[in-house]
Amino acid sequence: MQWENLTAPDFAKAAYDTGVCILVLGVLERHGEHLPLGTDYLNGHRLACLAAEKAPSVVFPPFYFGQIYEARCFPGAVALRPTLLLALLQAVLDEIGRNGFRKIILLSAHGGNDHLAPFLAQCSLWEEKPYSLYYYTGELSLERRKAWQAILETPAHGHACECESSISLANHPQLVHLERLPRGKSFAGKLVPGKPPAGTDPGEALNRLDHLPANFSGVSWYADFPEHYAGDARPANAEKGVALRQILVDAFAEYIAAVKADQMVPELEQEFFARVAAVSGQ
Repeated sequence: MQWENLTAPDFAKAAYDTGVCILVLGVLERHGEHLPLGTDYLNGHRLACLAAEKAPSVVFPPFYFGQIYEARCFPGAVALRPTLLLALLQAVLDEIGRNGFRKIILLSAHGGNDHLAPFLAQCSLWEEKPYSLYYYTGELSLERRKAWQAILETPAHGHACECESSISLANHPQLVHLERLPRGKSFAGKLVPGKPPAGTDPGEALNRLDHLPANFSGVSWYADFPEHYAGDARPANAEKGVALRQILVDAFAEYIAAVKADQMVPELEQEFFARVAAVSGQ
């Protein structure tokens, strides 16, 4: 169920009946030259809505404020001041809880949020809340990973690539412009006309920070992919996207069902904060 589509009485019933709300963390950022700025939140919200049909839950309206500082050099990106972003997210979570949900699932639809979401989960131990926060890591089973790889033709992925472009074609084909893809080596390694003189495909990592072992910097992503394009989207098509999307939907629906049935996280949180109070002399 989609939060924004429910009437107030229907919403109250859905909150009581399901007890679970899904907050999809997306962003607005460049996706090469062929995908829309809203790719992450558009695809993430669609995934959550389809999974919520299989495992009844409520999906928060499309949310596009997240960690996207690495894209501030491109038109269309929206990046909030870090302290404001954290305050906004905590306020949204608290409002979801105030509306009756006792369990909230964070679904990251953007790689940069994979750093942010676990931190939000850890922050839940700062102050006791009337809800429990769960972060879905998105890790697929071995069987599903094999099925995923069997669909794809290209070896490298990461951003606006074959898989993300295929899913976008399945979800919103009118917003995808594969004809705008740069011309370089083909995904099979053969040369095609129009290869850029630099000698590197636009979607290949430049490895400009490889001289720093075991390093992560704010510019690490930009160092590898300065055009915000990682992989090769040319073999993308909607048929692949439907199959890839179904793998994600099935996996996430299983997670939602597990969260709905879980009693351990709330019990552990109650135990934890009781010990916090004891240490504090409360």
